[in-house]
Amino acid sequence: MSDRQLHLVRHAEVQNPEGVLYGRLPGYGLSELGHRMAEAAAHELRGSDRAVGRLIASPLLRAQQSAAPISQAMGAEVEIDERLIEPTNSFEGLPRSAFGRPRYWHRFWNPFRPSWGEPYRWIADRVRAAMDDAWESEGDGDIVMVSHQAVIWAAHRDVNGEPLFHNPAKRRCELSSITSFERRSGRWTEIDYRSPAAALLASSVDVGAV
Repeated sequence: MSDRQLHLVRHAEVQNPEGVLYGRLPGYGLSELGHRMAEAAAHELRGSDRAVGRLIASPLLRAQQSAAPISQAMGAEVEIDERLIEPTNSFEGLPRSAFGRPRYWHRFWNPFRPSWGEPYRWIADRVRAAMDDAWESEGDGDIVMVSHQAVIWAAHRDVNGEPLFHNPAKRRCELSSITSFERRSGRWTEIDYRSPAAALLASSVDVGAV
């Protein structure tokens, strides 16, 4: 059994004064508080006294900025993997209040898929494939992947054999959280969840995704 671990790190708070569901929209970087959250995640990984062999991030700005302090702390260059990107959704660019407007209710006709965006199965398959490929690549040290709430939660539920359908409001995937996995006998096992920015969450706003 390998002593390597793979860590899925969620990005930190985004500068989003309009409170829109930013999805894959360009230009949504971290807030001042978000940069502090990203530093907290980097310090947590640094403090674990584990070497990082690869650091991989979603191509979106908020993930790249969240990966930057990890890169500096762990001495690993940031790679990009498109499979870690935020899922598509039809509410992109709208305020979160759009969920309560009758004009948009037709988009909720099938919450199991879900009908408003990328199917949960597709999300889980692409993040699991990215995890598999990173694990099977040559090199030593842990693997850190900086991604988004829906992507990380899909991996969590799929690895643990849980139905992919869920209530998005009840995800256990806080800003700058770290969900860790090991590969045992060819199977992924979730081993830990940490929220290094927990002390900052009360002052944060988290409305950007579905």
